[in-house]
Amino acid sequence: MQKKGKFDYILLETTGLADPGAVASMFWVDAELGVDIYLDGIITVVDAKYGLKHLAEEKPDGLINEASRQVALADIIIINKTDLVSEEDLNKLRTTIRSINGLGKILETQKSRVDLSNVLDLHAFDNLSGISLQKKLQHLPIAQPHLDQSIITVTFEVPGNAKEESLNVFIQNLLWEKSVRNKEDNCMEVIRLKGLVSIKDKPQQVIVQGVHELYDLEETPLSWKDDTERTNRLVLIGRHLDKDILKQLFIATVTETEKRWTTHFKEDQVCP
Repeated sequence: MQKKGKFDYILLETTGLADPGAVASMFWVDAELGVDIYLDGIITVVDAKYGLKHLAEEKPDGLINEASRQVALADIIIINKTDLVSEEDLNKLRTTIRSINGLGKILETQKSRVDLSNVLDLHAFDNLSGISLQKKLQHLPIAQPHLDQSIITVTFEVPGNAKEESLNVFIQNLLWEKSVRNKEDNCMEVIRLKGLVSIKDKPQQVIVQGVHELYDLEETPLSWKDDTERTNRLVLIGRHLDKDILKQLFIATVTETEKRWTTHFKEDQVCP
C-alpha cells in the first residue's frame, strides 16, 4: 500500500485449502486497512471435472471440507472447464452448488475466461448491495441439504421492526455463542449471513452481513415506504440449520418474546 498512485483493484488469490472468511475478516477488524480499500466480494472457482468429488469429500471429526466452505462463502461461483464434462454431470454440479449456496451467482466458463464486468464492482459487502439483495431474495430456490454435510441455504421473512439490541443478541447467539441447536440437538453452524432488516426508529433499510463470527449492520440508501409493511428478510448459509427454529427465534426477537428462545437456546451446552 506504500506504492505511489492509485490501485484500480486488488485481487487476492488464496490456495485451494484456504478459508476465504479469514481473509474477508481483515477488512472488518482492521480499521486502518478499511480506510484505503474495501471488500468487494468473494469469488470461488470450481473445477467442473473434479468439483463433485471435492464437495463430497468427508473430513474427520465432522468438519466441513474446504471446497464446501469456499462455495458457501462465495458471492460468485465460477464453474471452469465445462468442456470436459457431460451436460448431465454439469447439471449435477450446478444442483450441488446451488444446494450449498442459494444466493451466489453461478458463472460457467472454459479456460477461466470470464468477463471482468461479472467479477468486479460487486459491492457484495457494502450498503449498495442492499439494492441487488432485495431482488435476489425474491427468487431464491428452495434448497435441499448438500450430500451428508447438511450444508444448506435457509431464507425467511418476518414482518415488523426489531430493536437493534435484540437483533444483536439474535445474531451473537448464532455466530458468537454458537448456542442454538436444531431438532436433532446439533449445533447450528452459520458460515454466511446476509439480509435486509427493519430496525425501530430507523427510516432506512439496514443490511446485515456476517462471515463466520464477524458481522456488521449498515444502513442502505433504501428507505422504507410509509404505505408498505416493514419486513425483515434473512439468508443464512451453514450446517445443521433449521428454518422453522430460526424463524421462530427471529419472530421472538421482533416481538420480544423470550419463551421461544429458551426452547432451542442452551447456554450451558455451547457447541465447540
